[in-house]
Amino acid sequence: MIKIIFLSIISFLTCASCSSDKKNAGISIKNPSDFDRLTELVEIPLSELKEKIISQEVSGYVVKTSDGKLIPSQITYDEKLIFRPELKAGEEKSFIIATGEPHEFDSQTYGRFITERKDDFAWENDRVAFRVYGPALVEIDGPSNGLDIWYKRTSDLIIDKWYKNDLAGIASYHKDNGEGLDDYKVGRTLGAGAMAPYVNGKLLLNENFKNQEILDNGPLRTTFALIYSDMDIDSVKVTEKRIISLDAGSQLTKIVQTYSFPELRAAAGIVKRGDGDTVIFANNYVIYGEPASKSVDKVYVAVVMKDGINETKVDTYEITHPKSGKLESHSHILAITSVLKDKPAIYYTGYGWSKFGFPSIDSFKEYIEKFAESLKNPLEIIYQKK
Repeated sequence: MIKIIFLSIISFLTCASCSSDKKNAGISIKNPSDFDRLTELVEIPLSELKEKIISQEVSGYVVKTSDGKLIPSQITYDEKLIFRPELKAGEEKSFIIATGEPHEFDSQTYGRFITERKDDFAWENDRVAFRVYGPALVEIDGPSNGLDIWYKRTSDLIIDKWYKNDLAGIASYHKDNGEGLDDYKVGRTLGAGAMAPYVNGKLLLNENFKNQEILDNGPLRTTFALIYSDMDIDSVKVTEKRIISLDAGSQLTKIVQTYSFPELRAAAGIVKRGDGDTVIFANNYVIYGEPASKSVDKVYVAVVMKDGINETKVDTYEITHPKSGKLESHSHILAITSVLKDKPAIYYTGYGWSKFGFPSIDSFKEYIEKFAESLKNPLEIIYQKK
């Protein structure tokens, strides 16, 4: 029996490299870094696969290890095949990509428009969770287009459970019931890394998103688009759009920020709280160590820009809350960049928590440095010769 299985595998691998087959291809993925990249996803454009495997339309693709084991994969809305090669430092692995019906895998990412909770949009993976506020909340709390974070300490997907239990009065998600909690304060700020135009030394905060669309929803990546109301910049109406995605295993969510203005300065901002915090500036990332609250300690928020940050600064402003009428003062750690109409800003934002993998700010800083380095040196894709 063992001999028969071995011969079958050899036959399958041989077909993968036959030029006459064209229904599968051998491929190698290499980690060019001197550190492990075990959770990172590799992206392969479908246009390349169609050239290497088959030119006509197919029902889907599956990914197998070199010994024939099927592994989770996903075709994204922007026509990329993604999967996790799990590579150690300098390692190279071979895979087989074949045409065939897609398989269902347990999802490690998830996002949803939460109509039952004032039009929130929330998303998560096996490490972190986020949300932004929708139109229904404006009448109650006023506008807030910042980014909220939920402190998770479980690999389970918890968005639906937390909302359901909170709305039913069973368990508040503002208290840690063993899986984490929502303790982050946003208000009229950018929260944990949202972006806004920075014009003439002033942040121009938009209102809550007005439309949303889910583009991908697992098993390895969730992607959605948010459309915002037009803004007035120098007497010009400017549209704002965010395409946000989150990969399984990552601490950071990706944001592609678009403005219709020809060119402007924009800033991704992290709320600065006050005493007891820590700020780390670098040429392509900023890290903010949150001061301890009554419920949470040792939370670290970061913004990473692949192409570097033009300027970093601490910005403070005052606003009158539209509902309470109270005068409020807010501060941000800003990572400022240039955004062109035909070249959106692409950056990443997220967090780490001492109760889920990051005992100190130094451990989170090490993660962020490796993440930033990985953006500059993506996993290498090598097609095997036929």
